[in-house]
Amino acid sequence: MCAVVRRSPSLQSVDRAVSVMEFLSRRGWSGVTEVSRELGIHKSTAYRLLTTLRDRGLVEQDAATEKYRLGFGLVLLARAVRADLDILRCARPVCERLSERTKETVTIAVLERDDAVVIHQSISRASALGVDWTGRHTPLHATAAGKIFLAYMPEDQLLRILEGPLEHFTENTIVDPASLSDHSKKVRAEGYGYTVEELETGLNAVGAPIRGADGAVVGAVSVSGPAFRLPQETLPEIGELCRRAAAEISRCLGFQG
Repeated sequence: MCAVVRRSPSLQSVDRAVSVMEFLSRRGWSGVTEVSRELGIHKSTAYRLLTTLRDRGLVEQDAATEKYRLGFGLVLLARAVRADLDILRCARPVCERLSERTKETVTIAVLERDDAVVIHQSISRASALGVDWTGRHTPLHATAAGKIFLAYMPEDQLLRILEGPLEHFTENTIVDPASLSDHSKKVRAEGYGYTVEELETGLNAVGAPIRGADGAVVGAVSVSGPAFRLPQETLPEIGELCRRAAAEISRCLGFQG
């Protein structure tokens, strides 16, 4: 016997609200009757959905015809996604070149709350790493990209994060707030940040900030590889390559600095 899967009322409302917006994206201006007929729901239910979406700015209503279409509130929601897509468009070719030059893995990360999230990865054919980091949330205090975000985030956010507790991943992980604060100052002075076996034993990485048109740091480009191929003494040289790659991506995003 097949079990009947029942959606909770709240999940059903979310599903219907998304269906309403999908319908309006195809049809444009539509009335309550058209929406209720399309979704197979009562007109009163369609009216409540449309009213809620209108009140949240996700749809708008014409005062004369009382019909609805998608609202500009969706544009605000889409901006974050568009920003990431712009970074990807600009970063992909740069990452491919950097990966082949260094023979290591190159990633692009963005800040999401208190994590660095990898949104793109380029792996050199010669790279010794085969792990796909795309989509992974990584800690700020133990990654090269994370240290970039720590260096350029608002002071109140930085202080909150440094108050911890910060997780020890290896014996090299820096969890002392004063040391991390000093490292942030060094990142701002040198234009790149690095980790030496701080997230995983045997893994080193270097990263540099990507800036948007307004100069704000919107991402980080990093090179990572095994410590025996990316020893600490080579990190300044790789850091300079990362800085140049980040500058090229930043120019593509409209940064003029």
